[in-house]
Amino acid sequence: MTVSYQLVIDCSAAEPLAQFWAEALHYVIAPPPAGFDSWDDFYRSIGVPEDELGVGADSIVDPNGEGPRIWFQVVPERKSIKNRLHIDVNASGGRESSLDVRRERVEAEAARLVALGATRVRTNAPEGLDHYAVAMTDPEGNEFDIN
Repeated sequence: MTVSYQLVIDCSAAEPLAQFWAEALHYVIAPPPAGFDSWDDFYRSIGVPEDELGVGADSIVDPNGEGPRIWFQVVPERKSIKNRLHIDVNASGGRESSLDVRRERVEAEAARLVALGATRVRTNAPEGLDHYAVAMTDPEGNEFDIN
């Protein structure tokens, strides 16, 4: 039996990162649970202390219900080492398209995400391989790839 899961990303500011990744992945900000006007109202109902509220939108969901929920958890520590897990944004359309077409699609997506606040780190296009990707970081420095 499969289990459901959510991806949790530690951060210093939840709402800006949630907004970035919602745009990047074509997700939407998760609405609060039924019966609550806001996430803060829900968190109060389960006993979260007032000093931990007010982070704004902190989770995103796939509007088609196919991808995992992503929660941006505010933590006191700043990112200090390379991620052990990262997101691959699949923008190329896959191997059914030529390498030139895939390269154009990856570059267009990289430009779109830079405009949203990402930073381009490097291009990954090894000579002789049918592969093209761009390594990037989100606004808080979390690594991800576009391929």
